[in-house]
Amino acid sequence: MADWPVYAKIDGPIVLVGFGSIGKGVLPLIERHFTYDKSKFVVIDPSDKDRHLLDERGIRFIKEALVRDNYRQIMEPLLKAGPGRGFCVNVSVDVDSIAMMELCREIGALYVDTVIEPWKGFYFDEKMPTAQRTNYALRELLLAARNRKPGGPTAVSCCGANPGMVSWFVKQALLNLSSDLGLEFEEPKTREEWARLMMQAGVKGIHIAERDTQRSKNPKPMNVFVNTWSVDGFVSEGLQPAELGWGTHEKWMPPNGHTYEKGTQAAIFLMQPGANTRVRSWCPTPGAQYGFLVTHNEAISIADFFTVRDGGKAAYRPTVHYAYHPPNDAVLSLHEMFGNGGHAQPVWHILDETEIVDGTDELGVLLYGHKLNAYWYGSQLSIEETRAIAPYQNATGLQVTSAVLAGMVWALENPNAGIVEADEVDFRRCLQVQLPYLGPVVGVYTDWTPVTGRGALFPEDMDPSDAWQFKNVLVR
Repeated sequence: MADWPVYAKIDGPIVLVGFGSIGKGVLPLIERHFTYDKSKFVVIDPSDKDRHLLDERGIRFIKEALVRDNYRQIMEPLLKAGPGRGFCVNVSVDVDSIAMMELCREIGALYVDTVIEPWKGFYFDEKMPTAQRTNYALRELLLAARNRKPGGPTAVSCCGANPGMVSWFVKQALLNLSSDLGLEFEEPKTREEWARLMMQAGVKGIHIAERDTQRSKNPKPMNVFVNTWSVDGFVSEGLQPAELGWGTHEKWMPPNGHTYEKGTQAAIFLMQPGANTRVRSWCPTPGAQYGFLVTHNEAISIADFFTVRDGGKAAYRPTVHYAYHPPNDAVLSLHEMFGNGGHAQPVWHILDETEIVDGTDELGVLLYGHKLNAYWYGSQLSIEETRAIAPYQNATGLQVTSAVLAGMVWALENPNAGIVEADEVDFRRCLQVQLPYLGPVVGVYTDWTPVTGRGALFPEDMDPSDAWQFKNVLVR
């Protein structure tokens, strides 16, 4: 685009927490799409590896790790500096998201993040019951915070690519599918109407189906974890239990599956790490593939959002989970890590845009089990297009940072919406902001199912009555 739109003026301070791969990528998008006072723009990170990008721009940098004992003392004066409403963009790790958003809301600042992040140590606390180390548990804390103080300054939770963008894809995919099915409907306006349309369309479940084919010019060395986004984040979520929104059509649960007695009860977890749990899925370019059932907030929030309740019980709910095939170097890295008892390599490396030879991050949603079988809708963003439209990031990063941009725009246009999840914001407005950064966005039908081509050479324990049962999806 020759002339990028300026969406708003941010008249107060901007505090960008975290300056890793996503923080660096968000920076030029903020510069491109907002007007603001540079003297009130501050970046905080415990590493100063890339502070030259800030020094070149005259943006203040604070080298500090935010922890439970100091975050208020550091953040409050920064967000209250001078007139105007502050905006906290939190793309950090090991900084408690709920604590940060509650502080922001106390002082009237806007807030956006990409994940419900806990304080450091949460993911690896061996004394914590497994059920409490889940994203279900973290989301319940978020919902409790919203119930304590409904309304007020906007805080957009989990507004990255996934969670985030994929929730907007689900709504657009459902509208496309419903039209192709010939259903008579009006575009839903409420959560209940969206859920009933999903039920009417006959969708049994949704895979957040992703294939990242970006590859480096250099082969992965031994004892190095290589990825196209935060290794810290991937290792942390990969060692959490596998989690999925649990659909009402499911007839079989894995022997190590566990439900919840409290909260929304929209999900289950397995007593095994998500990044060592494989599922069968499908993306347009590779076709059928294995993915990892890594826990993500959207698996729970989407399942909850599209639940139809009858007398307090779930009359309909889709099964929802991530089915992630990361770049090949990351697959090798996971194999190496779990071969070593789940202990991560001593060296972590994120592939930047200068190292990547070619490849695409194909990230979308696969709505399955309806009369047209399965429909994938999503982004096919290549590294070549990424380089052409935004600096300091690869294709994976740009899918995240452009969603953060969309969340910021929505928050500025809706500054008193309270704590909201990505499922609850205006999906059309957010996609309008984000689409210029997503490469081709396509919808593709497939006749593939999780039982396609199986059982010819070896007998398998499958459910032939319903190809889309989780029993057939899970690799056992």
